[in-house]
Amino acid sequence: MLLSLIILYVITLVYISMVERFRNYASIIACQGWLLLGIALLRLHTLDLTEMLFIILETLIFKAVIVPAILMRVINKTKINRIKSSGTSQFNSLMLSFAALVVSAITTYYVADSSVHMVFFGVALYALLSGLILIVMRSRIFTHMVGFLVIENGVFLFSMAIGVEMPMLINAAIMLDILMSVLMLGMFMTKVDDQIHTDDSDSLTHVKD
Repeated sequence: MLLSLIILYVITLVYISMVERFRNYASIIACQGWLLLGIALLRLHTLDLTEMLFIILETLIFKAVIVPAILMRVINKTKINRIKSSGTSQFNSLMLSFAALVVSAITTYYVADSSVHMVFFGVALYALLSGLILIVMRSRIFTHMVGFLVIENGVFLFSMAIGVEMPMLINAAIMLDILMSVLMLGMFMTKVDDQIHTDDSDSLTHVKD
């Protein structure tokens, strides 16, 4: 069961590299939140009740509900629909995603040891690289925000790769940091849309005080 959830999570990372519609981005982030909840519960079932409740709150309420809701609110507010045709095609994005997957597998093989869960380490690294690809290869600010959230999910998986003792304070700090980032980026995109009717980061170079 755990391996099946991990495979589904990897599929979402591959799929997100080809997505063009922003509503699909929000749906994938929500799906990843539910998958991470299942993965965490199966991986960390030996933790005490307090820690398990924290994990449920972080993954279910924050990752699977609050963040996707914020993304949909931004989409509805700014009326953005899809990525503009620009730097990279769907095929090139898919090839980059597969390249990141291969790099993650090779790195995991040479880096991971007995103290690190190799599967979680590899998938976490792939999530980090997938988020970076979204940020670097896409011009829309909304996609950058999604890439940042994918990276945060990778950090969450890293915490499970190193053992069942999850650093609760670190996870709480990450959760609050990402939530504030999403809120600020959402407000920023709304402000940009009101003033210059675009959320393309390249266009921001022409904005003056």
